[in-house]
Amino acid sequence: MKQKNRLLGSVLLLLVIAGLALGLAAWKRAAFAASQAAGALHPEPMEVVTAVHPVERDYVRKTTAIGTVMALRSITLRNEIAGRVSEVHLTPGAIVEPGTLLVALDVAVESAELRAQEAQVALAETMLGRMERARENRGASEADVDRARSERDVLLANVARTRAVIDRKTIRAPFRARVGLSDVHEGQYLNEGVVLTTLQGVDDAVHVDFTATQQVALFLKEGDKVEVSAAGAPASLQATVVALDSRVDPATRNVSVRARIDGAARAPLPGAAVRVRVPIGISQRVVTIPADALRRGPAGDHVFVLQPDDQGKLRAHMKPVRSGALLGDAVVIEDGVALGDQVAASGSFKLREGVLVAVTGAGEAASH
Repeated sequence: MKQKNRLLGSVLLLLVIAGLALGLAAWKRAAFAASQAAGALHPEPMEVVTAVHPVERDYVRKTTAIGTVMALRSITLRNEIAGRVSEVHLTPGAIVEPGTLLVALDVAVESAELRAQEAQVALAETMLGRMERARENRGASEADVDRARSERDVLLANVARTRAVIDRKTIRAPFRARVGLSDVHEGQYLNEGVVLTTLQGVDDAVHVDFTATQQVALFLKEGDKVEVSAAGAPASLQATVVALDSRVDPATRNVSVRARIDGAARAPLPGAAVRVRVPIGISQRVVTIPADALRRGPAGDHVFVLQPDDQGKLRAHMKPVRSGALLGDAVVIEDGVALGDQVAASGSFKLREGVLVAVTGAGEAASH
């Protein structure tokens, strides 16, 4: 009897367990059906982006150097002889033509000496003429004529010397130039070698001097183009390499380079510091994408490539890339994407792995 009761209890327990399992399965089926019905009413989220295809373009690697703008002609003006200033025509910023009087020192003493010497020359010329006529009449020897001529020549040399001193005390512009700041005044006594002002040549071009490492200098030659830009300038200027130093500086291992900017009106003032973009090597073909298509994260640079899934729906997939130089609004991709890939551009910041994507507009390809 007891065995029958135990058997009956076991059967009832199995039936209860089976009933619970069937009920749970039915509940799961109902929940799944409800979930599908809800999914039909609420479709999968979709992100809207623009898409581009990577493009190929020519690219030359470049490095940046710091250069200095130099006038084609530039001097620091000094007086060669001490003296008192009698005239000053140094207006800062003024443009002077060649031969313009800038500073004149007092030459009253020298002018008086010059008049006396010119009178002595006149007398010596007269005496020489008399000696030559006397020699014709045998009244003077050849030695007397030579002595008179020598005295005349010495006096002429003294006149030339005095005129040279006067010229050295009269300082004129050697070329067309812009006058710098000055602190020279009439009546001021100047010792020899005092700085009067600076003159920066006014030409239709300027030089830019910069240094390049010996590795970079190996690829440079006269006629190469470099880009010059100054702080605050709206655009860069093109310059042409006109000279390279004949040696490498043993202290820095750099080579001095000079480039020329034609059209000095657009160039920074002499002495200004500028950035010089110097090409390295030869042109090569590279793959580029718009800069807004490149994403940066803790795991490194990546893009979102758009590919259809098994149902033909477009989805985003994160793809690591190795980025290079920035070329305007495009960025060089050294590895990670191919020309045929469709890459998310504007709006790519919203994407995540596997998200459904809708493409709007044509998107802008990386500029050529």
